[in-house]
Amino acid sequence: MSETHLIQEKIMLDENFDKYYIAISSLSEISPVLKTALLEYFDLNPVNFINLNEDDLNLFASNYPEIKIPRNFLAKIKELNVDKIYGEVLSSGFEFVTIQNPNYPSILKEIQDYPCVLYYKGKFSSEIFENTLAIVGSRRASENAKSSLKRVMSGMQNAPITIVSGLAYGIDAAAHRLALELNLRTIGVIGSGLNHKYPSSNADLYREMPENNLIISEYLPSVPPISYHFPQRNRIITGLSLGTLVAEAALKSGAMISANLALEQGRELMCIPGLITNPNTEGIYKLLKTGAGLVTCAEDIFEYLGLDFSSSKKEVNLTEDEDKIVSVLQIEEQTLENLIEKTKIDPSQLMVYLTALELKGLIKQTRGKYYITD
Repeated sequence: MSETHLIQEKIMLDENFDKYYIAISSLSEISPVLKTALLEYFDLNPVNFINLNEDDLNLFASNYPEIKIPRNFLAKIKELNVDKIYGEVLSSGFEFVTIQNPNYPSILKEIQDYPCVLYYKGKFSSEIFENTLAIVGSRRASENAKSSLKRVMSGMQNAPITIVSGLAYGIDAAAHRLALELNLRTIGVIGSGLNHKYPSSNADLYREMPENNLIISEYLPSVPPISYHFPQRNRIITGLSLGTLVAEAALKSGAMISANLALEQGRELMCIPGLITNPNTEGIYKLLKTGAGLVTCAEDIFEYLGLDFSSSKKEVNLTEDEDKIVSVLQIEEQTLENLIEKTKIDPSQLMVYLTALELKGLIKQTRGKYYITD
């Protein structure tokens, strides 16, 4: 057989496998653990999965007694119209990669229940899956949590880091927006198909992110947002990431689900401390007490993840008095009168230093008070 015919045959085989993987991905109500275990049982041959019979299933069940199999599982597989589902995906205009595609992110293959297909919109490259950090937190994020997150992420500006989050309300949206502002890469993992922009308040992110970043889903493009999809997609957020940073979390919350998933997947878990009077920080302090890493600046994250960007950082040289001013402002914002009293610097000279620090972008003045720049 000629080389051309061999290539054509391989393309046909790959396309054939693609449509079966896509059909399997359409079983969104079936647990990812069951789908992945069955695929691996058949050596990642999706055709055997689709052609599963009762004897196969009984033999599988005897080998995997811990995995629950729904009673109607075989019926659901037999109902699949493989060619129709594949045609709908192709006509959607969205791209996809299957588990057998060499471009499928290798870091995601490490988790037990990886999705067999990723549908995506945006820039799918090996680079975007490097130095990945998941950021999760409350959907009703406090201003304190958002401010703390901004302060931490500001220390990452221009670094070759990818922020992974869920494109939801609150901390998710704040993390994606800060990533865009700070020239960081970002990936949004959503709990619906790519045809749906949910929540609508994040329409700007759905519009801006795909230009140089990525939005991905394990669900067919037409699948609407369904409540159980959101905790399910959390395993992908943490699975794509070297570590997970929890910015704010109540004891019972999606962020705590993500935190536990990160631990199960053997990834780093870190937390930003918050106000102890805020019920949405109860989860944070529980995680810190049980060994999660404490984060107050970007350098903490770099250390936990074993990343070193020191060679790319631009150093700012400060005089002794400028350093004294910055140290005072790092504790709390100050009026000019308070700065004079605390630093003991001559007022006329203090004004010169303050102007210089503003020009260096280290401090700002608002409503008569001086602040450290976020």
